[in-house]
Amino acid sequence: METRWLCDAGADAYATSKQCILAAAIEFARENPRLHINAVEPGFMPASNLGREANAFVRFLTKYILSMFAPFIKYWSTSKRAVRVITKILMNEAGQTGTYYDDGGHLMLASTLVLLW
Repeated sequence: METRWLCDAGADAYATSKQCILAAAIEFARENPRLHINAVEPGFMPASNLGREANAFVRFLTKYILSMFAPFIKYWSTSKRAVRVITKILMNEAGQTGTYYDDGGHLMLASTLVLLW
């Protein structure tokens, strides 16, 4: 039971930190209208070092096996795909600021908690 609580606490802390970064990006965009400040959700990248504390088998599985399936699973991504999306957003001439994009480069709605920040 204690292990599950730790996992839930870790997931909650991770989600909270992501929401704080998004809130900061939106607020910076409001305070600096001449700058273009946006946030991107790059998707889950199994080949990243996110699970570096996991045992060797899980690290091997995520880096070499699961990463092959990333391009075919919704909300999963690769570093190359994330770079393409971020480049597309940076090169966007529409001049949008204070926006939030998903792993495909499409606009997303932020949580109401972030917007009320």
